Amino acid sequence: MKRKLLAATSLLAAGALFLAGCSTSSPNSAPAIGSEGSGTGTVNLLGSEDPTTFAPVIAAFKTKNPDITVKYAQVPFDQLNPTLQQRLGAKDDTIDLYTVDQPRLSQLAAQGFLEDLSTLKEQTKAAVPDAQYSVNLYQDKLWALPVWNSTQLMFFNKKSLDAAGIAYPSIDPAQRMTWEQIAKDGKAAQAAGTQFGLLLEQVEAYYQLQPLAESLGGGSGITGDKMLTTDITNTGWEKAMQWYSDTFSSGLSPRGVGGFQTSPLFTSGKVAYFVGGPWDIGNFAKSDIDWGVAPMPYFAGGSQATPTGSWSWGINPASKNKAAAKKFLEFASLDPAGNLATTDATTIIPANTAATAHYLPKLEALGGAKTTGLANLIAHENTQTATPRPVSVGYIQFEELMGKAFADIRNGSPVDERLKQATQQINDAWKQL
Repeated sequence: MKRKLLAATSLLAAGALFLAGCSTSSPNSAPAIGSEGSGTGTVNLLGSEDPTTFAPVIAAFKTKNPDITVKYAQVPFDQLNPTLQQRLGAKDDTIDLYTVDQPRLSQLAAQGFLEDLSTLKEQTKAAVPDAQYSVNLYQDKLWALPVWNSTQLMFFNKKSLDAAGIAYPSIDPAQRMTWEQIAKDGKAAQAAGTQFGLLLEQVEAYYQLQPLAESLGGGSGITGDKMLTTDITNTGWEKAMQWYSDTFSSGLSPRGVGGFQTSPLFTSGKVAYFVGGPWDIGNFAKSDIDWGVAPMPYFAGGSQATPTGSWSWGINPASKNKAAAKKFLEFASLDPAGNLATTDATTIIPANTAATAHYLPKLEALGGAKTTGLANLIAHENTQTATPRPVSVGYIQFEELMGKAFADIRNGSPVDERLKQATQQINDAWKQL
């Protein structure tokens, strides 16, 4: 998921708005698509991306549907979720379609803020990877359609590895390196003159750190029939977080650098191994550093897991033009040409499998010889190692509190104590749900 801003709504506000939404609406209370709107007129789309990002898909849709006008309104990322809560809770019919941060889908559906799109289940399942289909389900109904996808890659500094006499990692996922070997080689690179051996781009983000625990069998951290049982104190989570803590206490990774402030350290040559997203490729290609790319590592003896997910789009049940909104939504997600058009002005993976097949060679070409084999690697990760974030109505509170725990752990808090504390905090937050 390309998430350049990781701000979340406050815990109490999120909980209060959740309860307010549940008290006034339900997932099944809205009229079905087809009962409102003629399939023409104006569709109002709300999201957090720059308007230039969606201009190509809007223009492409207009060419095919001249009787429908799509108007896009931007809200800053850190204001998007509070804005949606307020306006959707008030049944604001001036929003027809809006961008849905995928881990938040279940809460939005439970509040009655998303139109049921289950008639598109089979079509969607056939059009996107399994992880992109399942993340849009809540209580076995489909509530949004995926538009974008993501993964993580390991970039390496060739000059740094050359100085330490370390062989370059292979881009072949069958030769994926282990975190244990990366830590060892990173320390060797430091001994040879590189300031830091390893750095993850989103140092306190559940999106990027979830695969560490998953690789060691710890699971997502949320379990139970209702997905409201915290499970972050098992052996897998404790081992993964202890390893992560050690990368900072040993100096392998730097403290004091926030998420998305990290890539300049890599392009300045100060980091041997950097784990980031496909969105970094364009910037790295413009830098002076000599770099390469490889699969995201895993723990020895564990499973191979990589992040996935990004943005879906959903229809507001209060919309008065659902039919036209549905036409545009299907074009942007299920039509390969339409989905591809959503990526024309940005470096992000389209969710549609056919669109991805067209997109990845272009992404690979951005890096020239440095990224030979990238298209095959990402295609593999999308279908073989992609590990979606958990579907839970409590995900918002969980993500916020886990982010704080990750921050404390990398700054030296004892792992077992901090995970127990986070468990209690999450359980307390979930009592209102």
